[in-house]
Amino acid sequence: MNVEQSMCAASGPETQWEQIDWSQCELKVRRLQERIVKATQEGRHGKVKALQWLLTHSFHGRALAVKRVTHNQGKNTPGVDGAIWSTPASRYKAIDTLRRRGYQPQPLRRVYIPKSNGKLRPLGIPTMKDRAMQALYLLALLPVAETTADPNSYGFRPKRSTADAIEQCFTVLARKIGPQWVLEGDIRGCFDNISHAWMLTHIPTDKEVLKKWLKAGFMENRTLFPTEAGTPQGGIISPTLANLTLDGLERLLKETFRKKVIRGQCYRPKVNFVRYADDFIITGCSKELLEDEVKPLVEQFMSERGLQLSPEKTCITHIEQGFDFLGQNLRKYGGKLLITPSKKNMHAFLEKVRGEIRSNRTSKQEYLIRLLNPIIRGWAYYHRHIDAGSAYRKVRMALWYSLWRWATRRHPNKSPSWILHRYWDCFGQRKWYFDALASSHAQRSRSNVARLVDPTDIAIRRYVKVKSDANPFDPLWRGYFESRKRFRGAHPRR
Repeated sequence: MNVEQSMCAASGPETQWEQIDWSQCELKVRRLQERIVKATQEGRHGKVKALQWLLTHSFHGRALAVKRVTHNQGKNTPGVDGAIWSTPASRYKAIDTLRRRGYQPQPLRRVYIPKSNGKLRPLGIPTMKDRAMQALYLLALLPVAETTADPNSYGFRPKRSTADAIEQCFTVLARKIGPQWVLEGDIRGCFDNISHAWMLTHIPTDKEVLKKWLKAGFMENRTLFPTEAGTPQGGIISPTLANLTLDGLERLLKETFRKKVIRGQCYRPKVNFVRYADDFIITGCSKELLEDEVKPLVEQFMSERGLQLSPEKTCITHIEQGFDFLGQNLRKYGGKLLITPSKKNMHAFLEKVRGEIRSNRTSKQEYLIRLLNPIIRGWAYYHRHIDAGSAYRKVRMALWYSLWRWATRRHPNKSPSWILHRYWDCFGQRKWYFDALASSHAQRSRSNVARLVDPTDIAIRRYVKVKSDANPFDPLWRGYFESRKRFRGAHPRR
């Protein structure tokens, strides 16, 4: 009896899918990933390749790949074939279709989404089968990528976030003797311009399958367009491919700009590197160092991979002038580093909230509250680890004025006092809340009160950054990540 039969003894595919032991699948895949990490650390590339082959051909890996693409947000988004795996029977049958032999990916379905600057970002949507194949090979590629990654790269990596990147920036820049100049780097069309030849030579995965993905092309207006460079935004494996392409820059900078002793004096170039996806910063002791030595080295590194720095977004800034990174502004005031929500980020957030309020002029108050709460809560929690108290108060006031206009428009003939008590209620120390039960006689202690989130109620908490060399696939770090998960959010208020 094979693995599939032993795990799923029932006859029908629908029942077989429901009887899969997912904890057993995760355990089997996890063990193979740990062996891949060990082989990578030992430099046994042949062993890595053999273990990756085992994982991508195992039932457990194929089942987890199908589960991932059928349980994420894009599960109902089809590719060019229009097919989705919406039933347990179709999902179980799909497991057996994830075979390397005879595999030929279909072209991507091209769609466009708006960017913050008004331009459109192209996305390529693979078919369900191609997404599952990418998820399968990603299971085998991620352990290698995490083992060889730059220590201070934080984008699209498990157990890392933007908060880690910002905290590393604080660690580097907050000291009085820290670097004073920052190179803000941005790569022009990173995903669209990565050299296929470089990836096929250096990415440690199945070259034949990778080449098929890269050369699959995309469909737009019923026309097939070939792809000669880049990896499509929208593919599950694309962020990891981009990370592997950019990895090595931090090590190159550290080897090139070491501490030196010149004429008996110690010279510290203070070159530090922090990257999140294709956005990065590099610090230095002087503007000349960054302009004349660091930037040319970065440009050479990028050109080998078919990439270029964006001249519009790449600039060198003094820390006292401040710079924006990941939606937050880092700037020194009188020698003290403060990190606050950036003006651009606050403006985009308030415009989004005001747009929702304007488009729901006639909606019920409860509906509006439930629509706005996830937006407000998400923004406030994103900034809760920095000096966001002043920004929270400004946002609270802006929300008050927007909601007051919303309320007065609905009742032009009512007095301000009537409107206030109709839509707002006072709790605690004379603090007014926009809630849906303000005008009723319901008990204020009821848990189902629809109340608008107040950003000032969200506590500012210190964030503890993940250790730079921590690897979630290495068993030696398992206890560390379990402790981070157990005590996450338990740090005292600043």
